[in-house]
Amino acid sequence: MLDAFVAEARIRWGLDPAAGLQIVTPERLTSTPIEPSRPVLVVPLAAFRASEPAEATDEPLPGRHATVASGAIGVLRRLYPADHPVGRIGATEAATIADLDEAALTAPLYLAPVAPELAFASPWALPWIANRLRQPDGCPWDREQTHASLKKHLLEEAYEVYDALDGGATPDLAGELGDLYLQIVLHAQLAAEAGVFDMTDVEEAISRKIVRRHPHVFGDAKVATAGDVNRQWEQIKRAEREDEAASGGADAEVRSALDGISPSMPALAAAQEMQERAAHLGYDWPEIVGIIDKVHEELAELDEAASDAERREEVGDLLLVVTNLARRHGVEAEGALRAAADKFRDRFRRVERMARERNILLRDMTFAELDDLWDAAKAEARAEAANRQAAAGQTSAPKETAR
Repeated sequence: MLDAFVAEARIRWGLDPAAGLQIVTPERLTSTPIEPSRPVLVVPLAAFRASEPAEATDEPLPGRHATVASGAIGVLRRLYPADHPVGRIGATEAATIADLDEAALTAPLYLAPVAPELAFASPWALPWIANRLRQPDGCPWDREQTHASLKKHLLEEAYEVYDALDGGATPDLAGELGDLYLQIVLHAQLAAEAGVFDMTDVEEAISRKIVRRHPHVFGDAKVATAGDVNRQWEQIKRAEREDEAASGGADAEVRSALDGISPSMPALAAAQEMQERAAHLGYDWPEIVGIIDKVHEELAELDEAASDAERREEVGDLLLVVTNLARRHGVEAEGALRAAADKFRDRFRRVERMARERNILLRDMTFAELDDLWDAAKAEARAEAANRQAAAGQTSAPKETAR
């Protein structure tokens, strides 16, 4: 029967099985990694097992499961343009993806391949597009790019993702993650052109690493807490570093646990990561009070510093200890400082506005006057925040009915 379906698709719609024909049942559409740029036959399970009832839908495919409540039809509408033609095996009526309903899936369907640049929801669409942009008749800007020229764009997109994370899971975050992913794909494309690696190597490298470092999930190891996972992670990484050194010969140097922390990272984030790695290996204060005492000690040493060089060093030591204090409190130091800077920016702008309303220049005001404006700005900001909270509460609270 399947041979007959393939034969009809070849005659009516020009199917070329050599292009990589995919065959899937409607019952498993949500769990099957369909590639829309390759031809697909959707064949009801009953066509294979006429005497057996259809099986329940499998678990949704990770990566395509966010809107799986829409079922098989929803999956097809995510993968294909609405006007993409659908061939009905054994029927003459023309149809498109937009026409499909659950009843249509009771008969075999043929889905012709989508042009690679239009298979937007495919994981291989972006690598294809990046390759196309780099062709001689592609985009002049993309053809000129190098790993070095793209570095700044990678950082910019990473920071935009970082900012979008404050809003949680939003469509904006999806867009920013896509911008960041493009940078990864572009670097893989450049490397592929040099014959070094491609996206398959990128996927393989990270997948192997994650499986290797989670033996409690993919192996027989046992862990009870997140702390156990962190310690196991560091032990595995240490073994990897030792193996790497051994493979380099007797004179090869064993890498430090702190190796791999990029010097280009923001200083606070890098400092916190260093301290986190050291703590996982047992190098940490037994009690948080020890860190607090160290903060006071560093403040005293800063006060006693006699030169610019000494003050610079002591300020660095103080910041390092404060970062460690943030770590022990479970606070991300980089994010906390950014939030504090945002708060300062908002309040300072209020101070500037209030000074303009009084027709006074900030530079002409005394410290006491500036401090009064700062307090007024704080009070104004808090009042606005309270009003927003009250408004949000009124919006979400159920309305009382009249008695």
